[in-house]
Amino acid sequence: MENRTWPALDIQQADDLVLAFLIDFNLAATDESRFFFHSHDDRDRAATALRASFPGIDACPVDVPDEDWAARSQAALRAIRIGDLIVAPPWDVPGRLKPAPTDVGAGFSQPIVIIIQPSMGFGTGHHATTRLCLAALQQLDLQGRSVIDVRHAAPACWRSPRGALGASGVLGIDDDADAITAAEENVALNHESRIALEIADLRASKIGQFDVVTANLTGGLLIASADRLTSFAVPGGRLVLSGFMDHEEHDVLAAFANGAVEARTQEDEWVCAVLRRQ
Repeated sequence: MENRTWPALDIQQADDLVLAFLIDFNLAATDESRFFFHSHDDRDRAATALRASFPGIDACPVDVPDEDWAARSQAALRAIRIGDLIVAPPWDVPGRLKPAPTDVGAGFSQPIVIIIQPSMGFGTGHHATTRLCLAALQQLDLQGRSVIDVRHAAPACWRSPRGALGASGVLGIDDDADAITAAEENVALNHESRIALEIADLRASKIGQFDVVTANLTGGLLIASADRLTSFAVPGGRLVLSGFMDHEEHDVLAAFANGAVEARTQEDEWVCAVLRRQ
């Protein structure tokens, strides 16, 4: 069987503005100056728009074998601690890991370890928006709560041997079959039984309502899907929103007019907001 390749752009002059620009073209992952997309069409549209908006930037299209990306990830990625959670690749599951000065959380004597196999379809906790979601979830009481995780932003709700974060049930949805496959592998790695995974379009599929909604999406997609995402939350339920930048914050929060902001955190230019549905 022929190995899958990922369409990508090599951009040597990329900065945070370029990254924010590319996110709206279904960006899948980044690796230094290489930006991966879910399809060739996404990659080609991004390249055309990038050249029009940033005339001085050279974007070179490449097709990258999937195993090349995985090999580099395995060489570079290590366990990361966010509050009382450790997100670790299978080759770096720590026996002991002391908290960093920037840790957020109450400080359990033993952290909760979540094992994530890095892939193009699943984040590892190393991006600021994922860290913000994980930290925000640790400030909520998830015990006995139902959670919907849109595009798998929040593995913190998956497991807790002490029940501190453990939700009664989690539905993870994504319209990308590769992301669902990766999620299934990670569920198996963590020996979880409370998680259902579905390939679903958040804009059209019949979803239901939950106590907590997590959505780590782009600012534009959050705005376009605000009413739909809000409808997923029960009255009084929480929405944990991230994936948007501080200059998008006003427009994102305005789109969620039925939600009262209970908490806000920021890392660099990335923002996470916790809203309660009115």
